[in-house]
Amino acid sequence: MQIQTIDDYIAQFPEEVQKTLRELRAVIRAAAPDAEEKISYQMPTFYLNGNLVHFAAYKNHIGFYPAPSGIEHFKEELSGYAGAKGSVQFPLDQPIPFDLIMRITEFRAEENRAKALAKGKKRA
Repeated sequence: MQIQTIDDYIAQFPEEVQKTLRELRAVIRAAAPDAEEKISYQMPTFYLNGNLVHFAAYKNHIGFYPAPSGIEHFKEELSGYAGAKGSVQFPLDQPIPFDLIMRITEFRAEENRAKALAKGKKRA
């Protein structure tokens, strides 16, 4: 099946993972209500003046991709999780830190809005 929507993406996982993914999607939507949903890099993506955040489910974790700036800004709070420059892994056998995900998404939304504003001012 070709994944075309976030609903398609979520539907391919076991019910327990679907529940977590739906909650994650709702948290991101609440943090950035004006962001557009799409599939990018075969992952659920929220887009607001550019890519905002991506997420994906794996066998043992949820991958969250808020760009390097999102990881860097919250690096202390994320230090207990595996990750890389632009990603973090939240183990499925532990509570997902939805409050932290919300704050990271809000940070990224502000960052993207500021970048878009700066870009718009340069053209004027």
